[in-house]
Amino acid sequence: MAASLRRQALRIFKAALKAADPYQAVLRHLRIDPEPYRNIFVIGAGKASAQMARAVERLLGARITGGLVNIKDGHGAKLRHIEIHECGHPVPDARGVAGARRIAQIASQAGPDDLVICLISGGASALLPLPAPPITLAEKQKTTQLLLNCGASIHEINCVRKHISQIKGGQMARLVYPATLVTLILSDVIGDDLDVIGSGPTVPDRSTFADARAIFEKYTIWKKLPSAVRKRFTSPLDETPKPGDQIFAKTRNIIVGSNALAVDAAALEARRLGFHTQVLTTFLEGEAREVARVHAAIAREIRTSGRPVRAPACVISGGEPTVTIRGTGLGGRNQEFALAAALEIADLREVVILSAGTDGTDGPTDTAGAIADGTTIERAQALGLSAAAFLANNDSYHFFGATGDLIKTGPTGTNVADIQLILIN
Repeated sequence: MAASLRRQALRIFKAALKAADPYQAVLRHLRIDPEPYRNIFVIGAGKASAQMARAVERLLGARITGGLVNIKDGHGAKLRHIEIHECGHPVPDARGVAGARRIAQIASQAGPDDLVICLISGGASALLPLPAPPITLAEKQKTTQLLLNCGASIHEINCVRKHISQIKGGQMARLVYPATLVTLILSDVIGDDLDVIGSGPTVPDRSTFADARAIFEKYTIWKKLPSAVRKRFTSPLDETPKPGDQIFAKTRNIIVGSNALAVDAAALEARRLGFHTQVLTTFLEGEAREVARVHAAIAREIRTSGRPVRAPACVISGGEPTVTIRGTGLGGRNQEFALAAALEIADLREVVILSAGTDGTDGPTDTAGAIADGTTIERAQALGLSAAAFLANNDSYHFFGATGDLIKTGPTGTNVADIQLILIN
């Protein structure tokens, strides 16, 4: 029975992926008459931006003057009018800087009679690295890695990124002005806050240098920061553009896809498969292993009392938990979630818990996430594996690699955060 539940969990996850397809999302939302514009430029960044650009080419074709989008390695597409530029993610690299510099040049050359279409999807923050002088790429990489390692949320990481960048936090809009700017956004951020998605390069920025400094102090990493970064946050500086700035007068920001839409599609598929279905949240945050324990407790409650929904049940969450790295292993937030959950449901049969990233990658690994059931720990013990030891070492990838429970989709071309499923027969 667990095998059947696992197959159904994967079907529900694939339904979520289909709903988050960036190509179709752009086709549904982009309505532009190209005639009034002298030139049309396309720029952007993100894991889904290649597929978004492919849709723009289908709609506008040869009317596109040119453009460039920065994407994560392996997430490309064949285009005719827009250049695809592969870069490092989640830690930015020199290729990303070169691409971001060219994107900034394209934005700056647009005139008052031109249109700039900007494509932003999950991963755009890391894929648009243009450090504010005198901060170097290496110093920005170290800052990003410190934030990732300490378990900072995506909102907090992006707040910092805006204030050590030349183009984030509304500064791309400053470069494009006075041209018309239309930004199409595939959201991977909880709550779809426009100024957080991709660090809001075309959106008024509500955060401040003081907010970013408070994040460093919250996680006690101020003294670990490169000296140039510390100096930037202690010297008087011009703030990022705020609401009401004239540079946003000819700017539109449109969300074309989100985690909530993917979760809705997953719920529809679950009901079609005969499950009593409950969407728990699309605002999932927190330490992955702790959030996983809560989900396991919900599974136990359903088995015991039929609350909050009776079996056969499917409970769905969406969002983006975090991991505080204390070990030396390999993994990602979704694999860590699944491993922590596996330990909690070891005595529960006919229960499956899945956690996977819609982009097909989880942390620095080649897998989207993992799936666990009531037999996972038993099977691991038969292989001589201690799940608790692997979890303590943040080594969920090698644990699930040994048990055969990794979810490998390959790059999906989209990114609307993560999906978590509880299935109970």
